Amino acid sequence: MAVSSSSWDLPLVAVCQVTSTPDKQQNFQACAELVREAARLGACLAFLPEAFDFIARDPAETLHLSEPLGGKLLGEYTQLARECGLWLSLGGFHERGQDWEQTQKIYNCHVLLNSKGSVVATYRKTHLCDVELPGQGPMHESNSTMPGPSLESPVSTPAGKIGLAICYDMRFPELSLALAQAGAEILTYPSAFGSVTGPAHWEVLLRARAIETQCYVVAAAQCGRHHEKRASYGHSMVVDPWGTVVARCSEGPGLCLARIDLSYLRQLRQHLPVFQHRRPDIYGSLGHPPS
Repeated sequence: MAVSSSSWDLPLVAVCQVTSTPDKQQNFQACAELVREAARLGACLAFLPEAFDFIARDPAETLHLSEPLGGKLLGEYTQLARECGLWLSLGGFHERGQDWEQTQKIYNCHVLLNSKGSVVATYRKTHLCDVELPGQGPMHESNSTMPGPSLESPVSTPAGKIGLAICYDMRFPELSLALAQAGAEILTYPSAFGSVTGPAHWEVLLRARAIETQCYVVAAAQCGRHHEKRASYGHSMVVDPWGTVVARCSEGPGLCLARIDLSYLRQLRQHLPVFQHRRPDIYGSLGHPPS
């Protein structure tokens, strides 16, 4: 398949890789530095990973450090988006929702800010990671987190229509197909993948989601050791609709850049019209073509 255009007119996106700790202010400073660098390099949109705000040592600390969307930390990111003049995908915020007093649990909330700092979309993670893997330690997200009730419709941005997801969601192709059917051109999976599942599944799943939906896939990731109990795989990347990795972060905190070529995406969908060939009569509503 032809390589996508390298025209300088195409929108540029930045994918930020960080190592969050329980220190929220230190994490903000690290993320802000990368966002400002993305703005200097001409990006129109910067993607931050899941748990960009913090990674705590245990569920009790997670609940203690969490904030509502109207709290101090999101206010700082609102100001940052305005200052830099670019959109921000805040990939997984520990949100005290309106039901906090009743549930004493939070949401893993993907927040999309526009270049004026306004919240244009919020998606609360629908698939919670409750797994026990040898060599990686148990993960019981539901101990502190409530599952979100629904998907968010794709949002028009300067880079294209973005469908919001978070980390473990990538294991459920139904979600990615539903977002593509709703018009998504870019799927984003901000993540904090572990050291066991990362080498085995990270790139394979991201490329599969790109190929089957014919979307760009943007995956900002946590990397390195967060504290004595947890480490993340890293390898943030951008995959094009053909399944080619077109940008990848090196080891450690930093960013990578990619241009989004929607004409290439539309051409590919025309040449390989898989959504038109699906059989909803056999396997249900996921066979509808994209809008």
